[in-house]
Formats: sequence, structure tokens, C-alpha cells
Amino acid sequence: MGQQQNYDYIIVGAGSAGCVLANRLSANPDNKVLLLEAGRPDYRIDFRIHMPAALTYLLTDSTYNWLYESEPEPNMHNRRIAQPRGKVLGGSSSINGMIYIRGNALDYEKWANDHGLTKWDYAHCLPYFRKCETRLKGQDDYHGNNGPLAIETAQCDNPLFSAFFDATQQAGYPLTDDVNGYQQEGFGIFDQNIYRGRRHSAARAYLHPVMNRKNLTVLTGATTDKVLFEGKTAIGVEYRKWGRKKTAYGSEIISCGGAINSPKLLQLSGVGDENTLKNLGIKPVHHLPGVGENLQDHLELYVQYECKEPVSMYPALKYHNQPKIGFDWLFRRKGAAATNHFEAGGFVRGNEDVLYPNLQFHFLPLAIRYDGSAPNKGHGFQLHVGPMNTDVRGHVKIRSTNRMRSQRSSLTTYPRHKSVKSGSKRSVSLAISSPSQRLIICVAKSFHRAARLRRIKRSSTLSREKGKVPITQAVPVKWALKVMRWRW
Repeated sequence: MGQQQNYDYIIVGAGSAGCVLANRLSANPDNKVLLLEAGRPDYRIDFRIHMPAALTYLLTDSTYNWLYESEPEPNMHNRRIAQPRGKVLGGSSSINGMIYIRGNALDYEKWANDHGLTKWDYAHCLPYFRKCETRLKGQDDYHGNNGPLAIETAQCDNPLFSAFFDATQQAGYPLTDDVNGYQQEGFGIFDQNIYRGRRHSAARAYLHPVMNRKNLTVLTGATTDKVLFEGKTAIGVEYRKWGRKKTAYGSEIISCGGAINSPKLLQLSGVGDENTLKNLGIKPVHHLPGVGENLQDHLELYVQYECKEPVSMYPALKYHNQPKIGFDWLFRRKGAAATNHFEAGGFVRGNEDVLYPNLQFHFLPLAIRYDGSAPNKGHGFQLHVGPMNTDVRGHVKIRSTNRMRSQRSSLTTYPRHKSVKSGSKRSVSLAISSPSQRLIICVAKSFHRAARLRRIKRSSTLSREKGKVPITQAVPVKWALKVMRWRW
């Protein structure tokens, strides 16, 4: 038997947007706010969430992650590409890599050219960035010091970072003091969503400080099945908690499920392409074909190398070192566990046809896969690269009205048209064969006295069978290009 509840605002999803809205809307004591989160609480004692170096646990654990994946991608040997999404208070801000990046100022200028978006230019957005931040390094024209979100600048004290920065200059790229400041283009030290050695998620920044407000109700383990409509007006939601069906009514219903769960919820509720909905036995409430369309993703590759000298972070992976690392993090808020290790990177233009950076790099003084395993036992490092502003478009479509089966939505995110494939192929080829190679060659030269570098020999060979070549596998540059060319 359902239980009826009434609120002024019902927010579905306690991710980054949901946490901010719950904070802001409940600041008015006259507003009664309900925040629904399908995932678990971000318990303070849960080191997997709050220890920055433990992020690999979160990317592979269904306890914290919806573990979405694409449908078999025809242009990638029918591989399924992982799409991590947070299933916990804080959403993906509780499981991501904690790198704080605003994007390029010219992206905002581009958006402002669209009709009705004139105030989305960078000059209008910058005051809000400054308002939300407390940059521990100190405020300036681009950063604030009195906001809820703590921003820490990485230390980059591993010697490989010095070699990397030397290499970027030898390769002809500039250094930048702040990738979120005056000049994004170039290479520099990243800001991180870390405070006193712990992840500073949207939940920790915006939600936990106001959890004691009497007009704010936060429910975890509450899966929203659908939005309720009266005609075409949303009037409430139907959700389940501990297996019990419940109903809540609100003056405004706000979907904050993100790029995947929001279109999924709308489609389950009858909002989307009416032919798709009818084929699944869902009565259309509103024909809106754009729901779930135009999904954008950024393909990332990383190339791993072995370092013969003992200067990488590899010793931190050894079990006999981990008790001390854990002690330093827990009681001293410092050490190898208190950082995400993605402390440096940069933004460059991969060709002369673009006006501002279209490639993003990350440098890691460790050779490790996203599942937390090292490709071999020894010192190494890796360089990540991915194109930005790609012309790739995909979609999210539910496959069933069953709330459990629909969790695995149809998710296509990679090239489907010739023009799209052509642009993405060029971006990936440029990313791997030009800037990346120059950087790695220069890293080797810069660090020649301390370390002789060679590519890691993988224990397993690449297979051309469908579904056998993970996009994040460590491969030599020439092999990586061949992998992309087989079907591109």
C-alpha cells in the first residue's frame, strides 16, 4: 500500500546538481524539499570513497557505481565501452578522478551565441565559479576563497612530474600556471576536489553541512520508478525503498539523474519518442524525440611505459607498504593515499584548424589500469589523451519497462556516421601519433640520466577477435593506431 507525501520540491538524484539544489532550495525555511537517491550514503568511514588514491575500487564496484556500458560498438569490434555513473550520495562526484576542470572560456562564448543563452558567456559564469570555490592556494581574479567547494592544488613532488614538464617545453608546448585561469592552453599542475587528504564531493561540500535542516528530507536507497503526471504537468514521483512502493507529490519535480538516468526516467514516465515508448507498452505522456539523443562522450586512450629506475609510485602498490600508507592518510592526512596522482596534464591544439585546445592530457607517475591492477611488476608511468568537442553523438534508450532490466539501457556513444567517424579518427590519430609521441620522446630525454624508458611488454597479445581489445589496454603507439584503423 502506497504512502503519500507532499513537498514543495522533489529532487530525483543526489549527484552534483541534486546536492547543490537541495542546499539552495532548502535555504528558504518555507520550502519543503525531498531529495531521493537510489544509491547508498557516503559513510565517512568508507575509505573507498574518501581516500583519493582508492578511486579504482569505485570504478569497478557495483556498490558505488551503476556500471553502465554501451551497446556493442560496431566501429570498435563490437566492444562494450564502460560508462561509470555514481550510485551513492554525491553521484559521480563521489567516484570520479577528482580533477577540477572548468573547460575552456571559448566554450562558454560558443554557447552564448545560441539563442537565449547570452548570459552563458564566460564573463557571466566566472563570478559563480568564484562564489562556489574555496581555493586553498589562495584567491585571485579567477578563484574564490569563501565557497563551499574546496579546491586543492596538487603537489607534483614525484621526479617524473619534473621530467614531464621539461618534456612539454622541449616538445614546443607552453607551461601554464592555472588551467582554470587566464590561460588554459599548455601544461601545468591540476586542481583537485580534495580537502585535507579526503575527497571533497558535492555531497560533502553542499549536502552534509545542511543535512540537519528540518525542511530537508534526504532518502538513500530510494529508486524512483517514474514521474507522475496530471495531463502534461508533473505532480509527483513513484519510488521504492526497502522494496516498498511509495508516492510523493510536489509542486515542482526536478530530475537530476545526469546524462543517463534522467532520460531513462523520462522515458519510463512516458516522455520521449512516442513510437519507442509504444513499442515497450508505455503510454506516451508527451512526444519529445530529443529525450536521450545527442549524448556526447570523450574517448580516452592511455599509453603505458616502463621506467627502469625506481622513481615511480609503484612501491605504493605493494602490500607491505600499504599499512603505513593507510596510517599516514588516516591520521596525518598526507602521503600516497591522499592524492589521486593525476596531478598534472594539459590542453593543446592537435592541428592548425582549431582555434583553441581540442586535446586533453593527463600524466600519471604509475602504470596502472582502471581496475587497479598493474600491467607488470615494476616501475612505470602513463600518458592519457582524449579529444574534446568531438562530433560524436549517441543516445540513451530504455529496453524494458521493468525497472531492473531497464537499468541496462541501450547506450550508443561512438561514431555511427561516416562524417563522424572521419572527424573522430583524425582526432584520435593526431592525439596518439603527434603530441603524445613528442611528449614521450622528450620525457625520455629529460629523464635520461635517472631513467631509461621502454614500452611495457604486455603479457597478453592483442587479439583481433571481436570484443577482445579493451580501449584502455596498454598498447604501443603503432598498435593503437592499427586498432583504431581496423574498423574506422
